[in-house]
Amino acid sequence: MKGRKIPTYRTTPIKGARMKLAFSTLGVPGMPMPDVARLAAGAGYHGVELRAHPEEPVHPGIGADERARVVAEFRDAGIEILTVAGYVRAAQAGPDEPVLAGLRELLELAHDLGARHVRVFPGGGEQSPEEADATAARRLAAAAPRAADLDVRLLLETHDSHRTGADAARVLGLVGHGSVGAIWDVMHTWLGGEDPATSYPALFPHLGYVQVKDIASADDTTPLPLGEGVLPLTECVELLSREGWDGWLCWEYEKRWYPQAREFPELLAPGREHLLRLLTDAA
Repeated sequence: MKGRKIPTYRTTPIKGARMKLAFSTLGVPGMPMPDVARLAAGAGYHGVELRAHPEEPVHPGIGADERARVVAEFRDAGIEILTVAGYVRAAQAGPDEPVLAGLRELLELAHDLGARHVRVFPGGGEQSPEEADATAARRLAAAAPRAADLDVRLLLETHDSHRTGADAARVLGLVGHGSVGAIWDVMHTWLGGEDPATSYPALFPHLGYVQVKDIASADDTTPLPLGEGVLPLTECVELLSREGWDGWLCWEYEKRWYPQAREFPELLAPGREHLLRLLTDAA
């Protein structure tokens, strides 16, 4: 990427399209942060969701100097760090303290990077839904005051044991704190048999942002370019627009888990154009 001329795209919202666009670095595993920032700016995105894993450049183990460098790199590129996407599982079986420690580390990292959110998974495993709900709610409620102090929001993603909006809403209703909300992963709610018209009302009181993606089928979840698969992206965008929601759409392209998938950088600009068409049509 270094030395490459970056094309310029309009990043201000078009008429009727108030949502902002981001992508997850899950699509560019291991890419250095300066390259991520340039890639986002060149493809016309407003922000990025940073995968916070030890195999990535940004994770809770990096020090203050490196955190400051990352902030400067994204600031200079005009790109917002939307989220620190962690791997803490709020509902996992076992003692609370290791989970709470992990949440605290992610919150501190997000604060230092100027990120709005921390992503967490449910991870309830083989527990009963009632037990998993109570465990996740207890831990998220315990972490919520620190999140509020740091002006960072903990977001529970619709995923694994809590795949649907209804599943996530059960937990978040128990928490009842404004610093704890949800990420709507449209693939997982669809795989859970929930249509967007059901997911949105369940998640709306808690909604941080929406993760978009596309796949061939429930049996083949290899990532595809937006609009080439079966996920109800048009319906989701139409619904969000109709309801006046003006948050973020974040493209999570799971290249890390599917190395055979097409290279993500070449898909980013067409993906942006596809989302903008959906937003224009919905308006």
